[in-house]
Amino acid sequence: MSDYIGQVIVGAEPGRVELSWTPDAKLCNPGGTVHGGFIATILDNAVCLAASSLGDVFMPQLTLNLNIDYLRAVQVGRTYTVVGTVTHAGRSRTVSAATLLDEDGRPCASATASVTGNQIFARERKAADDA
Repeated sequence: MSDYIGQVIVGAEPGRVELSWTPDAKLCNPGGTVHGGFIATILDNAVCLAASSLGDVFMPQLTLNLNIDYLRAVQVGRTYTVVGTVTHAGRSRTVSAATLLDEDGRPCASATASVTGNQIFARERKAADDA
């Protein structure tokens, strides 16, 4: 997924992740701007990775809710910064926010989400570790 949409993780710390994103033409809608579904994808990746950054080991996250505000068009070939931050870390649910910023630091889209750890992945990892 990261390769297909062109995202790169450039920084991470507990509760925060920063991505660099340079979308290309395959992500465009018929109007020539980046399709909202791909904007949603990069924001979803940021909120999930921010939540995953809290664990001792990587745990993929499942999105329970994703709310997006589209603020400006996203253009092909420009580099954007996407910052995801955890706003609440509960036992079974984490709430995160993400912002997609253009090269001038202006927000193009923002999202809030609640996510939960993928327990099937955790069980499979434990079974593999026990084997």
